[in-house]
This record gives sequence, C-alpha cells and structure tokens, in this order.
Amino acid sequence: MMVIQIVTLFPEMFAGPFSASMIKRARSRGLVDIRLIPLRDFGLGPHKMTDDYPFGGGLGMLLRPDVVVPAVEWAQAHHSLPAQIVVTSPQGRSFDQRLVEQLSQSDHLIIVAGHYEGMDERVMSLLSPMEISVGDVILTGGELAAMVIVDAVTRVLPGVLGAEEGAFQESFGRGGGLEGPQYTRPRVYRGLEVPSVLLSGDHARIRKWQQEQARERTRHRRPDLLHD
Repeated sequence: MMVIQIVTLFPEMFAGPFSASMIKRARSRGLVDIRLIPLRDFGLGPHKMTDDYPFGGGLGMLLRPDVVVPAVEWAQAHHSLPAQIVVTSPQGRSFDQRLVEQLSQSDHLIIVAGHYEGMDERVMSLLSPMEISVGDVILTGGELAAMVIVDAVTRVLPGVLGAEEGAFQESFGRGGGLEGPQYTRPRVYRGLEVPSVLLSGDHARIRKWQQEQARERTRHRRPDLLHD
C-alpha cells in the first residue's frame, strides 16, 4: 500500500475529490492511504502564523522554513518508510505520465502544497524535494496541483483500475501518444455513423485501425510526443 501525506494550509479542500470515484474505492480497498497534515498545526505564536514578508521587499508572502520543515519532518517521523518529498511549484519539473510512473514506484510520498508567493528557499536546501509543476499556469495554491498528482499516481497503482493495464492504454500511457477516437451506441447519430471496422468483429483489423488512428491524432495534435 502506498502512503501519501499532504502538507497543506487548506485540508478541507481535499474532502470532496478524495471521497469520490476512483480514489474513494482505492482508499476503501487499502491500496492507498492518504493523510492530510494541516500546516497551521505547526504555525507560530498565538495566531499560528505560517508566512511572513520576504527579505529585500517584493509583493506577497512566503511560507516560513521554520513551519514547513518541521511539518515535513513530523510526517517523515510518523511513517516507517523513507519518503519521496514533493513540492508543488510553477518552477518545478513538468508533470507528465513518465513522472507519474516514477512516483508510483515509491511506497511513501509527502506532498507539500505551496501557497502565497512560494516558500523560503531554505526549505529546498534542507529537504531537497522534487519540485513539480502541473502546467505553465498560476494557481491560487498548490492544493489543486496536489490533487492532480495524487489522482494520476493512484490510478496506476496495481489493482486500482478494473481492466488489466487499463491505465497504460490511455493517452500518454506506455505508448507515449494520444488515444484515437472512440465510439459507443447509437451506431448512427445525427447522420454520423460509427466506423464500420469497429463493427466488423475482426479484432486484428480493429487493433490496427486503432493504432493508426491514435498515431494520426498524435501527429496532428501533439507531434512533440512522436519519437520517430
């Protein structure tokens, strides 16, 4: 079972996404243990302060190292296995399926959800985390990014998805490209018909068609994913 601990200023944000659908089932079956660690519990003073103004001036606030580091150390101390520490950051490595598979090999993840203008650089120096960005966008906080990471990693864990190898047959799976077009009933809708090859019952022919369509779609929409 993988253990994922999330250090966050807003643990209440995770209640809905982690209590429904695939993640709910994975948790109930003991395939993943997700723990939320409120950063405010490690805040300083009577008001449990977690941030402060940056030295040298500048806009916004920074998470303090003497709050973040103790929170992560507490998470490490409350699980027996070493952890891969992850910090959500727009400056981090781009999150892709290859990284998902890499993270899924860990038994213990600690994800620190960044907030405000980021965090004191000494957090990085002391914890040596993997910084991950879910895209070239600015979010209000790292909680949404943490949800994306947890969802993507959980679905590739053994036993989570019903169909064998299901997670790797989707877009960005082991093939590296996009999925081709897919169809369901009705066979004809507003004059548009399901391709006859999918109704042929010839599995070899269907598989070849699907591969061709997937490659063509990838070439058209994401040529950067093609390796030859």
